Amino acid sequence: MNPPVLPPDAPLAVSPDPHAQDQAVLERLLAGREKIEAELAKAIVGQREVIEQLLIALLAGGHCLITGAPGLAKTLLVKSIARIFHLRFSRIQFTPDLMPADITGTEILQESGSGRQLTFVRGPIFAHFVLADEINRTPPKTQAALLEAMQEHQVTAGGVRHALEEPFFVLATQNPVEMEGTYPLPEAQLDRFMFNVVMDYLPEADEVEVVRRTTSEPGPQPEALFTGEDVLHFQRLVRQIPIASEWVRYAVQLAAASRPRQPKSPEFVNQWVNWGAGTRCGQYLVLGAKARALIQGRTHVNGDDIRALAGPTLRHRVLLNYRAEADGIRVEEVIRRIVDSVKPPF
Repeated sequence: MNPPVLPPDAPLAVSPDPHAQDQAVLERLLAGREKIEAELAKAIVGQREVIEQLLIALLAGGHCLITGAPGLAKTLLVKSIARIFHLRFSRIQFTPDLMPADITGTEILQESGSGRQLTFVRGPIFAHFVLADEINRTPPKTQAALLEAMQEHQVTAGGVRHALEEPFFVLATQNPVEMEGTYPLPEAQLDRFMFNVVMDYLPEADEVEVVRRTTSEPGPQPEALFTGEDVLHFQRLVRQIPIASEWVRYAVQLAAASRPRQPKSPEFVNQWVNWGAGTRCGQYLVLGAKARALIQGRTHVNGDDIRALAGPTLRHRVLLNYRAEADGIRVEEVIRRIVDSVKPPF
């Protein structure tokens, strides 16, 4: 039930004064925030909320599910973020005939001076930034291979465990337009994703700018500002951000309010919700709120941080029933009512 935890042997620079090191890392992140936005603006137009949520997930050590129509630059966005943090990028196009070994890798028989021996050939999952494109187009067996790697940060081949490189971040996309012949992720697998980020169409002015850029000479590409070691520093620093116990309880209450047929369940939840959020929701709300506070230059969490992330954290964990569909109720409306129904501590 716990969110992904950084391995104890993650490579970090040694400093005689850990507090001074943390302060230096914090100053680097805050100084680089505007530079991150400037570098992303070289390739991406708009989508500020989506970018913020992806950065929060990266700093919190979670994974993202992104939902959006084709042609909204999802791949370009992920590649640009990977370039800025100097992380190796890998894209996997999920298809109905994709096998688990096509993702994790396989053992092959090779000739050597001492004869034949089995050698493990790494698959595309061995990267820092993995884009799982249209994950719902491949059968559950192949989906499970990716999701195991997300949770355990390792793959097993021939009885041998192979650790994935850190940091490790998976962004899986789903096409909401065409659902025929797909394999929707089960609820337990959806719960492994920290956020479900919705990428919508751009406003007209931004779309005009995209068309202008993409039909002219190629412009400058985003430049690297950080390293994978910096990301590991940031992720550890996020967990050190203090949060009042009242706000932790508030995050837990938001998750609990989404569960039907509980003593404190709101009536609209009992009426429209078939299944609510589990404990991971509260964990990711708190981790995400800490990361959001950090990138905004604060060393403490407030209620706005938690409320701002209620949508992406609950969106894929609240499953509506047929009555909600008949009444024309969307999950966004239910989440809004849940946030309104839970009173903040102060």
